[in-house]
Amino acid sequence: MQSKKISFPNTVGERLAGVLDLPAETPLAYALFAHCFTCSKNLKAATNISRAMTDAGIAVLRFDFTGLGQSDGAFEDTNFSSNVADLISAARWLEQEYRAPEILFGHSLGGTAALQAAPQIPSAVAVATIGSPADPAHVAHMFQDAEQALRDRGVAEVRLGGRPFRVKEQFLDDLSTHDLPNAISGLGKALLVMHSPLDEIVAVENAAALFTAAKHPKSFVSLDKADHLLSRETDSRYAGQILATWATRYLQPSNSASAPPLAADGVITARTFIDSFRTDIAAGHHVLVGDEPLDAGGTDVGPNPYDLLSAALASCTTMTLKMYAGLKKMALRSVTVEVRHGKVHAEDCADCETSGGKVDEFQRVLIFDGDLSEEQRQRLLEIAERCPVHKTLLGEVKVRTTLKGSEQNGA
Repeated sequence: MQSKKISFPNTVGERLAGVLDLPAETPLAYALFAHCFTCSKNLKAATNISRAMTDAGIAVLRFDFTGLGQSDGAFEDTNFSSNVADLISAARWLEQEYRAPEILFGHSLGGTAALQAAPQIPSAVAVATIGSPADPAHVAHMFQDAEQALRDRGVAEVRLGGRPFRVKEQFLDDLSTHDLPNAISGLGKALLVMHSPLDEIVAVENAAALFTAAKHPKSFVSLDKADHLLSRETDSRYAGQILATWATRYLQPSNSASAPPLAADGVITARTFIDSFRTDIAAGHHVLVGDEPLDAGGTDVGPNPYDLLSAALASCTTMTLKMYAGLKKMALRSVTVEVRHGKVHAEDCADCETSGGKVDEFQRVLIFDGDLSEEQRQRLLEIAERCPVHKTLLGEVKVRTTLKGSEQNGA
């Protein structure tokens, strides 16, 4: 992950500090991240989520809201509306300098702000929340001890997350002006709600309210055993991986300079740029990513070509066995196939026709879950040999290669 320090103006000209995290290759898409209330762009969870996103080829802009972190301005002059405005300013900067964000996501109140800002960011096709309240007014309970002072004097000092902040009465007044359920119902974008059932800061019932208010397409993922701040690295990385995988479903390959065009039926298209091994693959309307491991000079954001070939053999085997077991009404609940690929010396291979050099060898292990007799298990072992991909690998194969588009400078 490459990180660039950037800054851009908010609506009143104050500079907001940000970090643009970029993948090693041309980004598949750009995402905009909104941090939690009184947090900053440098929260460990934000960094881990961003890293998971860039591993999937998605660039992420994370920034400090006005008056927080390294951004200019006074926190006491901000409110939920100004957070929403900051997000819109960030989206406009991205559009001017790189590309308009296709993904919006936020943590805690930042997720709520992302939902409120989404209708004003037309480039966004997907929005995700992590531990977010269903109503901006949810944060008002943090000011209960100081609310009377706020009402009497118009300003008070409160402690949030163990740190002192000056807050003005206008912050509380602003919270009640937002109709989030109405904004969500008219979102017109894909929504992912992620929440921990153990969240003690924002109860999981908020996730249910967000999900209910939204129209399809919408998804919910439980961040089981995580706390509100996703303090454990495994939790924040998991959230980032889920987010990246979910978002790519709503990204059009044509939005990306690196993604190949959608392939016609029966045609697989792969495109690799000269600066990396990352390869964008289109199989019909499905988009995959291939790569090489780090020790081979790649960025390891996808399986290597032989892993993809092994995956084809493994998945074809499971499907073949599933079909046969269904026809024979066997008590098979699931089948798992492990495939390992390697090269062995021909002289060590008793059943190989080649006598010299090395030959490719696929080792396949079948694992059955079900109440099967030994006879049934042996029959399934025989049926595995009939997998179409297995037959292709063992049969005579021709690969015919031609040039296309040479009149367009090799395009």
